[in-house]
Amino acid sequence: MGRRLKRAANRGERVEIEFLESVRKRCTPNRMILETLGELYTRTGRFEEGLNTDLELTRICPREAIAWYNLGCSYALISKKDDALAALTKAIELGYKDIAWMSGDSDLESVQDDPQFHALLKRAKG
Repeated sequence: MGRRLKRAANRGERVEIEFLESVRKRCTPNRMILETLGELYTRTGRFEEGLNTDLELTRICPREAIAWYNLGCSYALISKKDDALAALTKAIELGYKDIAWMSGDSDLESVQDDPQFHALLKRAKG
């Protein structure tokens, strides 16, 4: 992507984040808004904000495996391995099964060499 297109994309993401943050302030917690914000925060390198959003998602959707998986990714992105592995464990307990994705997810690079991570993959395979 050229510099001009990249700047335009970054501007678009900033505008989208600002819009969703304003909607978030005015509404009760909304899963779709939080999921989109979390993804945008991560994509733009705002990992702490992404983590806070994922924590909120797991509070309002405690039985959603993907919410816990995303929380694990957020922790991994800020190198909190134990927290990442705990969240990923919860995701698997709740039924997360996309092992191929999990094995290659670049968000999880900080834990992919950990023996506990490999044990989780085996556990998820059943």
